[in-house]
Amino acid sequence: MRLLICWRRKKKCWRKKQLLSLRGLRSSQKQKNKRAAIQSLKRKKLYEQQIEQLGNFQLRIHDQMIMLEAAKATTETVDALRTGAAAMKAMQKATNIDDVDKTMDEINEQTENMKQMQDALSAPLGASADFDEDELEAELEELEGAELESQLLEPVAAPPVHPVQVPANRPPTRPAPQKATAEDDELAALQAEMAL
Repeated sequence: MRLLICWRRKKKCWRKKQLLSLRGLRSSQKQKNKRAAIQSLKRKKLYEQQIEQLGNFQLRIHDQMIMLEAAKATTETVDALRTGAAAMKAMQKATNIDDVDKTMDEINEQTENMKQMQDALSAPLGASADFDEDELEAELEELEGAELESQLLEPVAAPPVHPVQVPANRPPTRPAPQKATAEDDELAALQAEMAL
């Protein structure tokens, strides 16, 4: 358990470092510093790998804990069967031939019940083995795509518009051409990113 707590702390620390690398990446991109951006991206990827590896370790530990619990239950079941078998031996010594048929029926019923219990106990454990990696990756890509889409759809803050003062004695001149809209700004930003 201490190991899991230690891993959780490491995972939390690496997530913070991953976020710092991501901030560094964004900062480097804004400053057009490609070398620093690549270094930040490499660090981010390394932290992602470490976080994923720790997650896999934790999953294996939990899976092992479940298997140990199942093994303990199996051992307890076997001990109960031994006790039952000893009780059956004592019963056979204490019973006469007329009670044998009745006892045999009980034994057959107990044996059938034990087989059913053993089948239930021997069923594969560990829900993590049932996960489909391709489905998980597809879901992750879908989430990342949704996040990117939401970022792209966020309105870009427009610069404050200051009213132009027109002298009272001059007739109004032709209206100035419209400033670029938020959509134009987004389009320009996307084109700039594509050029990188």
